[in-house]
Amino acid sequence: MTTTRSLAAGLFLVAIRAHHHSTSAFLMSSTGSTHHNRMPLQLQMMFENSIATEKVDRNVYNLDVNRIAEEWTAEVVPGSSLREAGVYLGAKSSKELMIDIISVELTRRKGEGLGLKLIEIAGGREDGLGITLVDGIVEGGIADGSEVMVGDSITGIAVVKKTISSIDSSLSEQEVINQVETECLGYDKTVEAILSLPPIESDEEKIILTLKRLRRKPKVTINLQYPPSQGEDDVTLELFAGENLRRAMLTRGVKLNDPLSRRFDSGGTGDCGGEATCSTCVVSVIEGRELFNPQKTQEKQMLVKNPRWRLACKAIVGYGDREGTMTVRVNPRQWDDYRKSDTTSLQ
Repeated sequence: MTTTRSLAAGLFLVAIRAHHHSTSAFLMSSTGSTHHNRMPLQLQMMFENSIATEKVDRNVYNLDVNRIAEEWTAEVVPGSSLREAGVYLGAKSSKELMIDIISVELTRRKGEGLGLKLIEIAGGREDGLGITLVDGIVEGGIADGSEVMVGDSITGIAVVKKTISSIDSSLSEQEVINQVETECLGYDKTVEAILSLPPIESDEEKIILTLKRLRRKPKVTINLQYPPSQGEDDVTLELFAGENLRRAMLTRGVKLNDPLSRRFDSGGTGDCGGEATCSTCVVSVIEGRELFNPQKTQEKQMLVKNPRWRLACKAIVGYGDREGTMTVRVNPRQWDDYRKSDTTSLQ
């Protein structure tokens, strides 16, 4: 059974609450206590979303709405130099899923609230902890047409006001009037936090929503080819975007370093252990080169005569969160035709 509530006080919110008082999604500390301290929202976003600028629309990796509710969980995280101890949202299938942090700016309107429907999927605890998600967007509300999606969890709300510089009228900045943090709160505590925000005073005020969204990790399929002389069958690997090629291959038992190759740095045998000095881990990219990260100066200089080669220890697959298929040759020096095929310009 669900109930619908309207919230007054100038910040009205349509919300739906599901009466699921499950606590199985929570992990308690050894003392049985929970922490709800937080670092500033902007610093938290920098820490958790410090990935390179997106090069693809990540919405293509969004999950089905039904699976989202099943995958959200809450985790007690110990304090560190980068993050305070607290209860944070997590993904049950963390190996396959990622959590993105998204900031959405909404224009406040007098007499209106967020225009969002909320649903509580875990809660019923005395301390108010829980998991509350966006369950719908009110047509015509301030969030209608925004980037907010069903299944998102609101982790923070800030009221900001644009102010004009007294020195240069062409410059403006945003002043934070008030902000609340709502990560891992049940329905009641979430609503309480929203209602604690000050009423609108001017048309220059904005609402900044900080959202967490579950997405699947993009994947890259790599077809590995061994030199015919090795008598090894070709291997197909499935890697997540962002994985280091050398590390991923070694952990999957791929014979990578060329035992017959002379080191680039010393001319001897053996490998450098991933320090990018020996070039014994080079691979030849036959297809899908664009799915690797760009080469840096040192790697370019080492492989200038072989434009198809990459140092596996410096190659990151799925650059820019892209998916696709690659064909890669291991130990390219042992291929009979490598001189002709691998030294050909890619231009």
